[in-house]
Amino acid sequence: MHKTQSRGDETTGLSEWKKRAPYKIHDPSEHFEAKYEASCHCGRVKYQLNRVEPLDSKLCHCTTCQTQHAAPFQWAAIFHKEDINFVNGHHDLEWYDPTDKSIEHKLPCKVRCSYCHSPIMDEGRNMILLFPSLIHFKTKADRLNFKPRCHMFYGQRVMDIPDGLPKWDGLNDTSNLIEDSPPDLVREVEQKRDKERAERFEKGGNK
Repeated sequence: MHKTQSRGDETTGLSEWKKRAPYKIHDPSEHFEAKYEASCHCGRVKYQLNRVEPLDSKLCHCTTCQTQHAAPFQWAAIFHKEDINFVNGHHDLEWYDPTDKSIEHKLPCKVRCSYCHSPIMDEGRNMILLFPSLIHFKTKADRLNFKPRCHMFYGQRVMDIPDGLPKWDGLNDTSNLIEDSPPDLVREVEQKRDKERAERFEKGGNK
């Protein structure tokens, strides 16, 4: 780990970030029930998950994800920070802030193994985005729990994916549905926004 990422030593001998989720190692008394196990390419970083199904699972086509993953898009699953338990190598992590292009631990940031540089997660202020390709799925049903539910930033894509999933030109639920998004969902979103617009107008929100 780079010296600027060590964050200094506390009186207990641990850096402060190691005491907080998602990096905190769960105590046995917490009864952390591991549903999945995952690791980076070299195996130095290993973690467990105690949630059967992620809060959401998406494919992101933004140019930052394309560059950071050297791939046409990123497959990410959202979890609470408390849903993860590092069993090895959480001291072998490094951070990168793509906004300031800094390696300081500032949120939101990218987290990687400092040895093989496999992407481990994106750490946000409240949630983490994990990469299902690191998880050792034991059954097809387990993998299906992580099936992507939509595409984000599809307007920045480098390839078309006609899979019938909702395709947002920005963040999901807050941007516009484009391309081959399900027609029923497009109509539902448009009706919802028309209703919200009418309510704003009734309250004088158009003045």
